[in-house]
Amino acid sequence: STLSILLGTTITITSNHWTTAWAGLEINTLSIIPMISKSHHPRAIEAATKYFLVQAAASTLMLFSSTINAWHTGQWDITQLTYPPACLLLTTAIATKLGLAPFHFWFPEVLQGSSLTTALLLSTIMKLPPTTLLLITSHSLNPILLTTMSIMSITLGGWMGLNQTQT
Repeated sequence: STLSILLGTTITITSNHWTTAWAGLEINTLSIIPMISKSHHPRAIEAATKYFLVQAAASTLMLFSSTINAWHTGQWDITQLTYPPACLLLTTAIATKLGLAPFHFWFPEVLQGSSLTTALLLSTIMKLPPTTLLLITSHSLNPILLTTMSIMSITLGGWMGLNQTQT
């Protein structure tokens, strides 16, 4: 399972083609789900299901974005993201995968249903591939939107952390 996560991360980070990057993200998603649901506790199963559904929706949106871009540009290369609606859809997909505000509501619940080790993986290693895609395509994405989501994530993360009552 850990080897699959490393494989998916490596495939996505080193990819120049949208389909390969998407496949790497899917390998990551399918590799972490057994780790989330390992305890067979209802809360862990709920967390795994929630993680799968959110990641599948974000992956579908990312694949749709790359397909629209390829339709308009004739290129499947990651660096050739030039069609504005595709850029917006990709930003939404990556923000959802990363759990950035305003697409963050699923992330704390998944972490809460996971073990400490799995939560650590979800919060670190699993964020590397989408972050890499965000950096590779950042020249095409709306900087105001990215900055707004960053500030919202920082603000909401701090505020929600202060309001947390569970230990």
